[in-house]
Amino acid sequence: MNKISFASGIVPEFGPIDTVRAAAAGQFDAVGLWVEPPEWTGQTIRDVRSALADTGLELLDAEVFWLKPGYDMDQHLRGIDIAAELGAKNILCVSSEPDMAVTADWLAALCRHAEGPGIRVALEFGVFTEVRNLKMAMGVLNTVAHPLAALLIDPIHVDRSGTTVAEIAAVPRELLPYAQFCDASADRPDPNDFAAVIEDAIDLRLQCGEGVLPLAEMLQALPRDITLSIELRSKALRDNYPDPCERAKAVAQVTRRWLEAHAK
Repeated sequence: MNKISFASGIVPEFGPIDTVRAAAAGQFDAVGLWVEPPEWTGQTIRDVRSALADTGLELLDAEVFWLKPGYDMDQHLRGIDIAAELGAKNILCVSSEPDMAVTADWLAALCRHAEGPGIRVALEFGVFTEVRNLKMAMGVLNTVAHPLAALLIDPIHVDRSGTTVAEIAAVPRELLPYAQFCDASADRPDPNDFAAVIEDAIDLRLQCGEGVLPLAEMLQALPRDITLSIELRSKALRDNYPDPCERAKAVAQVTRRWLEAHAK
């Protein structure tokens, strides 16, 4: 089966150490962490690095590198440095910059800074950002044309943006180092209602197989054996499983059951 990673969004109310411990409790293959550079001290980095070593978990990605007008780019560069110290394979990037040429310039700057550790810089598209669909994301990546630049697929954003499985299948394989995975309902929010779009993305995701997204087809369209970051931002999960380790176990159980039935 595909390796699965425990996304930080499953436990947004907990810090990095609890996130790592939850991922281990769920017997995930890897973990993702939310990194806010101003909040990460040298001690934080050492503690997280120790937790990763103790559990044997790989750090699949660090998030979120949000490109937006007026933001201090040095903070993003510091974030890459932190990710490198932790051994991250990827960083997750989104953009609220409406000028795609500027987005491409900023993304290229992140890629250049990531050259030393060789971290992939994965651009995620979605209607909650200015890079609204796969076509726009590919336009940015083609402009950047850097070997570390990558594309991040998230099923809920694929569906809500009108992107098709056929479009995913046509993406060059080298642009897809990993992907996110979740399910969702058929109730698509109005793309012009930002609050509804955000609620859909951070509260209403469903476990694999519990919604209507064509997940099996999406998995077939992705590279064989791609690692899946299980991005289950769900109020129901938070309410029903207040303990992060129990939440992780519940997510892992359903995800692996779905993969056993549908993986290539």
